[in-house]
Amino acid sequence: MKHDNHLSMIRGFHLADWFTLGNAACGVGALFAVISYVQSQAVLHLLFACALILLAFVFDVFDGRVARWRQQTSLLGRELDSLADIISFGVAPAIIAYGAGMDGLWDRVILIYFVACGVSRLARYNITAETLAQGGDKVRYFEGTPIPSSLLLVVVIAIAALNGAIGDALWFGMIQIGPGQFHPLVLMFAVSGSLMISRTLHIPKL
Repeated sequence: MKHDNHLSMIRGFHLADWFTLGNAACGVGALFAVISYVQSQAVLHLLFACALILLAFVFDVFDGRVARWRQQTSLLGRELDSLADIISFGVAPAIIAYGAGMDGLWDRVILIYFVACGVSRLARYNITAETLAQGGDKVRYFEGTPIPSSLLLVVVIAIAALNGAIGDALWFGMIQIGPGQFHPLVLMFAVSGSLMISRTLHIPKL
């Protein structure tokens, strides 16, 4: 089939999809900001990264509301939302934590676990949405915490940064375990990831 309109996909985006892309852009911007912090050690860059995750959350809230307001939902929009969320609320918070000082071997293992849980949580959500699209009963709750809840972890890191408690001064210090370092503060990411993939924790659907 011949396609003459090379930008037809972009022209087909709904207004809500642009909010979703704003979410993704904030997540990528946060990654760049963390890199700038690592290069310059200027805490302002780390705080800017945290602020971008907050802005991503605002975009994430409004893309759903705009879609319902305009009654324009699509499979493309759902997939865009999941991909944007894993950047802004999965990968970016993990990299912010790494930049803030949770950079030991065991910290990295936990941060990878956190991102893997986020990916799994979103995949399960998409399967549920697909079932509903095929005529299933409307669900009253979602299993596990939504991935945007990682914003709370970013807020904790921002507060630590404002108080100079990053790097070697990270709260709760550092423990040497075998060949690698472990910062106890990273356990909040382990807890968050575990809550996301929980099958017994039910979050009401708003």
